[in-house]
Amino acid sequence: MLEATNDNLPQSPNESDGGNLATDVQANNQATTNPEMDNNPAIEEADEATEICEKQQALNEIEASNAEEHEDETLKARHEIPMLDYDTLSMEALVNELQKLVSNEKVMSIRDHVEEIKKAFFSKYNHFIEEKKEGFHTENPDTTEEFQYHFPLKSKFDQLYNLYKDNKNTHFKSLQNNLKTNLEIRLAIVEELKELINPNENIKDTLKHFNELRERWKNAGSIPKDKYNHVWNNYHFHVENFYDYLHLDREARDLDFKHNLEQKQKIIARVEELLHEQDINKAFRELQDLHRIWKEEIGPVSREHRDVIWNQFSDLTKKMHDKREILFEKIRGTEQENLEKKNAIIAQIEELATIKVNAHPQWLVQIEKVEALRESFFSTGKVPTDVNEATWAAFKTAVKNFNTFKNSFYKDIKKEQNENLTKKNALVAKANELKESDDFAATTPIMKQIQEDWKKIGHVPRKYSDKVWAEFKEACNHYFDRLKEQKSEENAGEMEAFDKKKAYLESLKEFQLIGEHKTDLDAIKQHIETWKSFGKVPFTRRHIEGKFNKILDALFDKLSLSKKDSDMMRFANKIENLSEGGDNRKLENEKIFIIRKIEEVQNEIFQLENNIQFFTNTKNAKKENSIVLEVRKNIAIHKESLDTWKEKLKQLRNLNQE
Repeated sequence: MLEATNDNLPQSPNESDGGNLATDVQANNQATTNPEMDNNPAIEEADEATEICEKQQALNEIEASNAEEHEDETLKARHEIPMLDYDTLSMEALVNELQKLVSNEKVMSIRDHVEEIKKAFFSKYNHFIEEKKEGFHTENPDTTEEFQYHFPLKSKFDQLYNLYKDNKNTHFKSLQNNLKTNLEIRLAIVEELKELINPNENIKDTLKHFNELRERWKNAGSIPKDKYNHVWNNYHFHVENFYDYLHLDREARDLDFKHNLEQKQKIIARVEELLHEQDINKAFRELQDLHRIWKEEIGPVSREHRDVIWNQFSDLTKKMHDKREILFEKIRGTEQENLEKKNAIIAQIEELATIKVNAHPQWLVQIEKVEALRESFFSTGKVPTDVNEATWAAFKTAVKNFNTFKNSFYKDIKKEQNENLTKKNALVAKANELKESDDFAATTPIMKQIQEDWKKIGHVPRKYSDKVWAEFKEACNHYFDRLKEQKSEENAGEMEAFDKKKAYLESLKEFQLIGEHKTDLDAIKQHIETWKSFGKVPFTRRHIEGKFNKILDALFDKLSLSKKDSDMMRFANKIENLSEGGDNRKLENEKIFIIRKIEEVQNEIFQLENNIQFFTNTKNAKKENSIVLEVRKNIAIHKESLDTWKEKLKQLRNLNQE
C-alpha cells in the first residue's frame, strides 16, 4: 500500500504551534464539522459548545496518557499492577508491598504505586514517632537528653525507597539521552515531508522518497511527551497534504484510503463493544490503546470520510469517558462515606480525651478503645482528596490531645513511683545493714517486717524496678540463708529436747496425786519446770506439747483448786509455750480473742444490771425477789469470769513488754 499507518487526531487548543499550518488546517477542520452552528439559537450554540468542550476533554485525557506512554513504553505496565488502598495497610504491609514492587516490576510502571505507599507509610510513621516522643518526655520530664528512637522497619523502607530512586534516576538518564535525539530525527523527517510537494520532481522518485521517510518515522523511537501531539499533528498534516495535493496514482491511493477506512471502522466497532464491558477501567485502557493505534499506526482516509469517521470515534470516546465519570462519581460517593466514618472516629477519640479516670486499669481500657479506633481509622478507605490533609490533621490532633490527657495522669503516677523508689531504696539500705547481724532473735522480726513493708509499697519506674528488686532480694536471701544455717545447728538440740520430753511424758503416766493439796500442787509445778528445762522441740514435733497439756489438765481437775486458779495456771502454761515457740501470730490472735471475750462479758453484765433495774422498779418487785437474786448471782459469776479474762490479758501484755 502507498501509505503505511499514520493518521490525524485533532490538535488540542492548548497545543498551538504558534500559527503553524497544521494548526490552521485543524482549526478549519473544526469549523467545517459544524457548518450550521451560526444559524442555531444561542442556547443551542451554548449546548453544542459544552458538548464539544466535554468531548475534547475526554480526548485530551487519552492523548495525555498516550503521550506519556509513548515517551516511556515501560509505563504501560502500570495498568496491570493493582493500585491497592494503601491507607488501610499497616506499616509492615506497606514495606512488604514496596519490596515486592521494587523487586519484580519495571521502575517507571510502579511510580504512582510507590508514591502512594510512601505517603501512607510516612503518615503512619510520623504519627507513631510523635506518640513515642510524647511517651519519652512523659517518662523523663526533666531530661535534657535528645529523643531518639530506632525503628528497624523505617530503615528497611528507606533502603527500598532509595533503591527505587536510584533505579528511576538511571532509567531516566538513559531515556532523556534518547528522547532528544529521536525528537531531532522526527522534526527533520517532517521538514523533508514539506519538501516532497514539488511538481518538478519525478513522481516515482517522490514516492520512493516518501516511503523512505515513512519507514524512518516508524523507527525513529520515543520523543518527549510535551512534544508528542505537536510533532505527530505536523507529521499527519504533511502526510495528508502529500496525498491531497500531489498527482499520485489515484487507484493506489484510493486502495490505501479504503484499507485505512476499514481499519478505523474496525476500531469503532470494537469501541462500541467496549461500551458494554463491565470492567470500565479495563475498557478505558483498551480505548486508550485504540487511540494510539488510530493515531500512530493507521494512515489517512479520503477527505470525504475524515470528519465523519473521526466524529464517530470521538463521540464513542465521549460515551466511554462519561461511563468512567459515573464510576468515579460512585467512588467519590464511597470516599464521602469514608469521610463521615473517619469524622465519627475522630469525634469518639475527642470524647475519650475528656473522660477523666483515676486508675491505671481504667486507663488501660481507655487506651485500648483509642487503639481500636486508630485501627478502624486506618482500615477505613480513602476520603476525597481535597479534605484528606485536613482529616488526617484532625485525627492526629485528636490522638495527641488524648495522649496529653492520658500523660497528665501518668506524670502523677511517675511522681508517686519515684517516691516509692525512694522508700524501697531505704529498705534496701536497711536490709544491707542487717544482713550480717548475728542477733537472730532480734533481727529476724525486723527483717520480716522489712519484707512486709516492701509488699505495701507500690510500683517504681520500670527502668529501676529489676535493679532495686535484685538488691533487696540479695540482702534478704543472704540474711535468711545465714538464719537457716544457724537453725540447722539448733535443730540438733531441739531433737534432743524432744527425745527427753517424749521419755518424760511416759514417766508422767505413772505419777499419782497423794491427796494433799499443797504437796500435789508443788509436784505439778515441779513437773512443769522440769518440762520447760528440756527446751524447745522442732516445729514438726510441737504436738508433744499438747499431750503434756492434756496430762496437766487432768491433774488440775483432780486438785481442789478454784476454777480461776486452775484456769490461770493452764493459761500461763499455754502462753509460755507459744512464747517459746516464737509464734507471734498466735500470741496476737490470743490477745485479740481475750479482748473480745472481755467485751462480751462486760456487755452481759451491763444487760443483767439493766434487768435488775427493771425488776426493782415494778409494783410486784417483792413477789419477783427470787428472779432478782438469780440475776445477781449471774452477775457475780460474770464478774468473776471478767476478772479472769482481764488477768489473762495482763499476763499477755506483760509477756509482750518483756
